[in-house]
Amino acid sequence: MSKILVDTIDTRSGTSTLTLGSSNAGTIALGSGDVQSNMLYPAFSVYRDATLSIANSTDTIIVFDTEDFDTDSAYNVSDGKFTVPSGKGGKYFFHTFTRYQYAAETLKNFNMQIHVNNSRVAQTNLRGAVYTGIACSTLANLSAGDYVQVKVQHDIGSATEITSIAGYNEFSGFRIGT
Repeated sequence: MSKILVDTIDTRSGTSTLTLGSSNAGTIALGSGDVQSNMLYPAFSVYRDATLSIANSTDTIIVFDTEDFDTDSAYNVSDGKFTVPSGKGGKYFFHTFTRYQYAAETLKNFNMQIHVNNSRVAQTNLRGAVYTGIACSTLANLSAGDYVQVKVQHDIGSATEITSIAGYNEFSGFRIGT
């Protein structure tokens, strides 16, 4: 095996694709502690720190209003949308969790949905107890400009609330590849 020691590998002027290996290359291994810098980004983690009233039988967008982090400023805390930045299309993983409450004498349906461009791509349905958590996750192949939001809906019979307890309302996502 040969070793090449360099600081930077770049393309020639006028080209934009750098190819490592030929048809014989099956794996490119990184050294211990090395990371591929463009993967798992963009990434964000947001939460809601205020109670939200959810009307009966109505799809309601959850606007997570506080950011833990947002690597590319792609999540909007005013409308609850994560929008794929230019040049960052690919496969993404999203996860959301919330906690809601309602009267113990009614065991009704509550569902959480992840939407891409206002079309549901994942949903979790739950029949639960007084304080109940619900989670939903999905993988999505997205293009620049696509947006992702979380919605909830229930048939409890009257309005219910998503609690404002820290750690009980979150939405996160990250790019996993192209």
